[in-house]
Amino acid sequence: MQEQVLDEEAPSVGELTPPPRTLMGPGPSDVHPRVLRAMSTPLVGHLDPSFIEIMDETQDLLRYTFRTDNQWTIPVSGTGSASMEAAIGNLVEPGDTMLVPTNGYFGGRMAEMARRAGGDVVTVDAPWGEPLDPVDVQAAFDEHQPDVFGFVHAETSTGVRQPNVSELTDIAHAHDAYVIADCVTSLGGVPLKVDEWGVDAAYSGPQKCLSCPPGASPLTLNDRAMDKVLSREQPARSWYLDLSLLEGYWGEERAYHHTAPITNVYALREALRLVAEEGIEARWQRHRETAGALKAGVEAMGLELNPEDDYWLPSLNAVRVPAGVDDGAVISDLLDGYDLEIASGLGDLEGDIFRIGCMGHSARPANVSLLVSALGETLRDHGADVDVGAGVETTASRL
Repeated sequence: MQEQVLDEEAPSVGELTPPPRTLMGPGPSDVHPRVLRAMSTPLVGHLDPSFIEIMDETQDLLRYTFRTDNQWTIPVSGTGSASMEAAIGNLVEPGDTMLVPTNGYFGGRMAEMARRAGGDVVTVDAPWGEPLDPVDVQAAFDEHQPDVFGFVHAETSTGVRQPNVSELTDIAHAHDAYVIADCVTSLGGVPLKVDEWGVDAAYSGPQKCLSCPPGASPLTLNDRAMDKVLSREQPARSWYLDLSLLEGYWGEERAYHHTAPITNVYALREALRLVAEEGIEARWQRHRETAGALKAGVEAMGLELNPEDDYWLPSLNAVRVPAGVDDGAVISDLLDGYDLEIASGLGDLEGDIFRIGCMGHSARPANVSLLVSALGETLRDHGADVDVGAGVETTASRL
């Protein structure tokens, strides 16, 4: 019998035991048990006939969730930033002008991706915590005549929902520009109607309102946008995200481009099945009601939300940090004491807000009740003047 020889230099690592967190930050959200089960099913090849069927089903479910009939609706291999770069890097060609917003962190990321694609970036300004004003968008179009216009439907850094999308897309199309919408924190959580609103390309991430691990990220383009992609004079700078090549795999041909993240596609398919079973409008309503209880509870406690009610984003609540409170210490105490995750602000709002998600499988009464009571008690421990009882009572009355 051969004697086993131990490699003393090999790392000694135990079994994987991540802590049981309740995820109420800006993403990821809690993953539904059915999605986790889907990820544990056996692998097949990325060109296996059974996987081709799974691809078709995933695309149909994505069309339902995006509210679109677009043929070019796919999960991009990668996180939400990959689908973002696929949209911008394919629609923006060298020499194109792209108009981007300044009212949040992710407008800045749009700008950076457009520059790297060879585009010239111009901006439409709005304060962080407010949506874009169509009057300002019109003025920016008249001044700069951009080829592509990007906006963030649900700004994760500020908790602001863009309330007048059709007005913005009408302005863009009157100038023959293409519209790209960032829907990372809205898809599957708040009303989003790609076709009705005239959006040419929209991208999202799976780990927010869809409650799916990151790795396969939704993207949709209409025929007009895809025609631009397929008629480019120069290929997209990213081979991996070149939609003219990915079209061969996700289109009718189903030709090899790269090995798809099979398990992540399984997960996305199951997450989208849950959306379809619940019904998209019922899901939007659930998010609004559950987040509404959270919003009412923190306000009854004496806290303020950053955005106005007219453009409040149910899936991401930007709660102002009370004066004199260290936001980082509160976040750390919630994680250590309650296994509860929320996040701090980004960019212009760093240190000023808590970012509290209410998304997908995390948008449940038990989670919201825990969040309001734990946040209230922790803030009180840090010297904030909050009425924890009023917050808890108000939340319970709304759930």
